[in-house]
Amino acid sequence: MRVLTWNLLHGIALTSPDSAPSLSQVASELTADLVGLQEVDRDQSRSNYEHQTQVVAQAMGLAHWIFAPAIVGTPGESWETATDSHLHKHDSSDPGHSQPHYGVGLASRFPFHNIEVMRFKAAPISLPLIIPGNPKPQVIKVADEPRLAIIADVETPTGVVTVATTHLSFVPGYNVKQLRKLTKYLALRPNPVLIFGDFNLPGKISSLVTRWDSLAALPTYPTFKPRVQFDHVLAKGYSKESIESARNSAHSKALTISDHCALVVEVS
Repeated sequence: MRVLTWNLLHGIALTSPDSAPSLSQVASELTADLVGLQEVDRDQSRSNYEHQTQVVAQAMGLAHWIFAPAIVGTPGESWETATDSHLHKHDSSDPGHSQPHYGVGLASRFPFHNIEVMRFKAAPISLPLIIPGNPKPQVIKVADEPRLAIIADVETPTGVVTVATTHLSFVPGYNVKQLRKLTKYLALRPNPVLIFGDFNLPGKISSLVTRWDSLAALPTYPTFKPRVQFDHVLAKGYSKESIESARNSAHSKALTISDHCALVVEVS
C-alpha cells in the first residue's frame, strides 16, 4: 500500500502564474493508495473556488475521500472555528457549499469507515514565520489556528488499518501536546495504525516524543531546496520487517505546487 502525505499550501504554484499547472494536473503525476492532504481549500476565492480534496482524489483515481475543515473563512483574514457539521465525504451532499473552508483531507483507494475528527484549539500565540520565496524568503507574523486530525479505519486488501492525517500547530510545545494526544488515543486501537501529515516538528522529534516508528527520514521543506523534515509517517503495530521495508521505500517528491515536497512510503 502506497501512502502519500502532501501539504498543498492551498495549491500555490511555485512557477510563473502564466505557466503554472493546475492542481489536477500536478496530482495526476502522483500514484498512491492512501493520501493525506494538509492546508487544503474548499470554495476559497484565492484557489478558484476549487474543492481541493475532491480535485486531488479524482485526479489520482481515488474513489473514497473526506474533507474536514479547521476553519470557516480564510486564514489570515476573517474566520471562525469549524465544526463536524462542515465535514464533506465523497458519498454525501456538500454541507458547506459556497462558504470558504480550510482544513485537511483524506483520500483512499479502499473503503473507509468509523470516521472521527479530533480537534485541537489554537495556541494563543502569534509567531514570526519564514515564508519561502524564490529568490528571497519573507518573514511575517502569523497567529495560530485551530487544528484537527481525520481518523478512519481503512479496509485494505491485507486487513483493516487505522489511519490519521493531521496538520499540527507551528507553536513549539503545542504541536508536541497535540501529537501525544493523538497517538495516545490511537494506541488503543486493535489494528495497525498509521499517522501521517505535516506535524511542524523537525527531524526525529515526532518519533522521540511518541515512541512510535518513523517510516521516513527525509527533508521535505522547502520544495526548491529541502533542508528540514516537517512531514512524517508514523506507525504502530507493524513488524520490524515491515518497518524496515517501508523505510527503504521512502522518498520525497518536489512538485510545482506548494512549498512542501510530497512524502511517499510503501507500507506492507
